[in-house]
Amino acid sequence: MKISRLKVMNFRGIKECEVFLTGKTVLVGDNNIGKSTLLEAIDLVLGPERLARFPVIDEHDFYAGEYLNENNESVEIFIEVIVIDLNEEQQRHFRNHLEWWDNNNKTLLESPPPEATDEKGVEAALRICFRGKYDSDEDDFIGRTFFMSPLKDDDSFDIFGTKDKRQCGFLYLRTLRTGSRALSLERGSLLDIIIKLKEKQLPMWEEVLAQLRTISVAENPDLGVTDILQSVQSAIRSFVPSDWADKPHFRVSDLTRSNLRKILTVFMGTGATRHNGEEYFAPFQHQGTGTINTLVLALLSMIAELKQNVIFAMEEPEIAIPPATQKRIIQSISSKSAQAIFTSHSPYVLEEFDPSEILVINRENGKIEGTPAQYPPTIKPKKYRDEFRRRFCEALLARRVLITEGRTEFDSIPAAARRLQELSPFEFKTLEELGFAVVNAEGESQVAPLGEYFRGLGKATFAVFDKQNDTDKAAIEKSVDHPFEALERGFEDVILNGSQESALRRYAMLLVNTDEWPAGLSAQKPFDGIELTELKKSLRVFFGKSKATGVTADFLGQCSKEEMPEFIISTIQSIQAIVEGNIIPYSEEVLEDEDDAEDFIE
Repeated sequence: MKISRLKVMNFRGIKECEVFLTGKTVLVGDNNIGKSTLLEAIDLVLGPERLARFPVIDEHDFYAGEYLNENNESVEIFIEVIVIDLNEEQQRHFRNHLEWWDNNNKTLLESPPPEATDEKGVEAALRICFRGKYDSDEDDFIGRTFFMSPLKDDDSFDIFGTKDKRQCGFLYLRTLRTGSRALSLERGSLLDIIIKLKEKQLPMWEEVLAQLRTISVAENPDLGVTDILQSVQSAIRSFVPSDWADKPHFRVSDLTRSNLRKILTVFMGTGATRHNGEEYFAPFQHQGTGTINTLVLALLSMIAELKQNVIFAMEEPEIAIPPATQKRIIQSISSKSAQAIFTSHSPYVLEEFDPSEILVINRENGKIEGTPAQYPPTIKPKKYRDEFRRRFCEALLARRVLITEGRTEFDSIPAAARRLQELSPFEFKTLEELGFAVVNAEGESQVAPLGEYFRGLGKATFAVFDKQNDTDKAAIEKSVDHPFEALERGFEDVILNGSQESALRRYAMLLVNTDEWPAGLSAQKPFDGIELTELKKSLRVFFGKSKATGVTADFLGQCSKEEMPEFIISTIQSIQAIVEGNIIPYSEEVLEDEDDAEDFIE
């Protein structure tokens, strides 16, 4: 059983939305953009316990909090899911409500002829919705779930009830599973979910409460509490009859079932032994991080095994969990469930998904769009897996993407920004602080395609590149939001010709004096008093041969602001100003004519 399409209207931060899901999907996007809201919307339709909450919805569940329109009429929250891949038992159970879904066109067939249902890619589907609104007669909010087919004679639909929802097997794991609540009995904990899946009743509550009511606290007169309580009783009796408020004392007596669910937890052995030889037990959340993470993984595996045809929705599996365990959780849940839907801000989680399974969520004026990432242009699957995957995933998670033409720019610009922030923390910010991911295009011909690709995913796109011919420059400017073109054909020359002589000599002699100058470049080895022209030639060879080790970043990391190339400083200043909404891009305000360019090179 899988959710194929989700439609949402007027729910929380979503005014309008239609997204399509695959068997395994991860939702990515900015904070507070609507990822968790989409999972909450699915839970309103399919969650077997969700409608037991009272009220089902409230004012804050309506888009912009508006549950009445300008005519004082009720606004409706509408959420619709289409569920496909039904097994035989589910098709029998829902036989009176089935429709037909065309996977090729991602549409429902409207009154199809019988032969159309046999077409490849067409299968039985279930269309279900939640409708919620403000009821002025009751002065309260109401909400119910319905089958969307068939429409009855009175223009109503059949109720989609709790038993129907249990047939669907939807489990929503909010951000609570890790650590403190996994093995508690609180509603929604992993242990609570397992108990429900096993259909176990826990007839222990009254017994536990009765035991707690018999436990007296602080009765020893030496503690002084009983004397105070007797004084309280004497004071009370001056106002009320003697049989009122009699014998006040402390007991653990006001706990309810809800209280117990929150405070009862599992204790586990710690491996430590007390002085009397007994093993010391502690609450499981006090165990080591590795033990807790393994425990969470084991519980999630149990849930998946107990409900084979389950649709899992899980928020941020990376919270408080190291990367290796994040990956194991994704692998385990995905392999044991019919469908797995995640939200995440972790590149380690995204690495477990094919790009077509990554849904990039964007919102504008309340309208949500989900765009499948797909493979970046010109990046083959093997290269993606071997080289590109991590930085691609980081870029999907970032709000802004800086595309660099090559490795030198990729290393240099972030390093220079960090150095400038270190030198002038109130003037400069790092690219990380500004919400950037940096992507190496690995060639000038790839800057424009990558710019177009990331801009199509709703990212603000910036690019730094060498001097181009008019045609290539125009292509880049068309494809990225903010282009920054250097005035040199190679970025190593930007650094060598733009940096102060003092920085070049200091860095070169540091390499020589620490024996870090490559033995294979002994013919180009700098020395004290070397001519500046020869020094630049030596460093140009060194930068070119050592490009893969990030040497230009090391060079810029030892520069003062005054020693850095003006192009790099101005580019970083302009990028920061654009993000903060202050000035126009560097490439439009600096070096507007050939004379300026020549002065800059000098």
